[in-house]
Amino acid sequence: MADEGRSPAESEQAGPMEAAAVEGQPPAMSKSARKKLLKQERQAAQKAARKAAEKERRRADIERRRREWDEALAAAPSEEARAEMVEARRQTRRERVGRRAEERGARAERLRRAAEGAGQKVVLDLDFGDLMRPNEIHSLTQQIMYCYAVNGRSANPAHLWLTGCNGEMATHLQRIPGYDKWLIEKEAKPYLEAFQDRKENLVYLTADAETVLDDLDMSKIYIIGGLVDRNRWKGITMKKAVDQGIQCAKLPIGNYLKMSSSQVLTVNQVFEIMLKFVETRDWKTSFFHVIPQRKRGEAEAGDDGADVSMNDDDDVAEGAANAGDLAKVIDEELDDDDVVDEELQEEETDAAKKKQCIRHENGEAERASTRLAEDHSCGAVAETAPTEGALPQAEQSKESNGADD
Repeated sequence: MADEGRSPAESEQAGPMEAAAVEGQPPAMSKSARKKLLKQERQAAQKAARKAAEKERRRADIERRRREWDEALAAAPSEEARAEMVEARRQTRRERVGRRAEERGARAERLRRAAEGAGQKVVLDLDFGDLMRPNEIHSLTQQIMYCYAVNGRSANPAHLWLTGCNGEMATHLQRIPGYDKWLIEKEAKPYLEAFQDRKENLVYLTADAETVLDDLDMSKIYIIGGLVDRNRWKGITMKKAVDQGIQCAKLPIGNYLKMSSSQVLTVNQVFEIMLKFVETRDWKTSFFHVIPQRKRGEAEAGDDGADVSMNDDDDVAEGAANAGDLAKVIDEELDDDDVVDEELQEEETDAAKKKQCIRHENGEAERASTRLAEDHSCGAVAETAPTEGALPQAEQSKESNGADD
């Protein structure tokens, strides 16, 4: 029925326009979507606050150390002692930089040996970039950073591959400081093309698989799906593996743990569990080392375990409970150049202070020499002054005597 005051033709024309206006408005959010958005905003605010607090803490720590150093220099008993303090500090810093260089060299050697065949081959499948939102791609990028960091620190690193690295995913990875220097295999091609002659050795790790992984086989190439928020894409990795005709398996989490809350693991957690198993050959130790305590409990008798998926944005920064914060690990791995730059800057500062000490010593010596010369000159002038003053007095006396005559 036409609206009041409009002709049927006007109503017919207005209808699509009004519908378009309604369509132009943002759709009403569901309750769960609002809760998720609020949670993301809260997490973003908390992350920003933590980052700002850490930056302020580091700035205050640097300022405190500089202040203590300046006070120690000022309290030195002599310029010679001050110069010795500066040189000792420079030597300590050179040794520290040398140790860092040795650690980087040892890490690079371990990763090279892993790539030459000593490491378990693990692939991170990044072929899901088109299915993720920008914030999810960013989250996955963080997880990949953690994987690389923990792999470099491992005594038995894996031979790590990134496959299907294209588009927005590749753009995000390129923004990582030092990414171009990573000792890692980077393939724009999907893993089927990268390992086309070894397809029978590919094993996709997916929580939907029926086969439970009892051991890691060095001849196999294990694939971890790089997909955040699998709630929108349930069973996608399993379907992909089946369609491609490759094997699939799941970690034996249910044999050892009963997940107490979110039944989800991040990419970096799955990867670190595998690294820990290579080291210990013990699944339970590996799970307890990596999975946060709030998400696990002892498996009950007869419990066939939780169906654990591979990714969860809530736990991106969760690392091994006994290994400390993985975010700190990343800082140590990626900020070596920054640390060296800071060391060199302090080296230059100390060198300037040492030059200042030397100039101060030379200046003091020069001033002392000048004062000595001035004192000697003043003494000579003082000795000759009476003689010069006596001449007028003699002449004055002679003139006085002449007047008496």
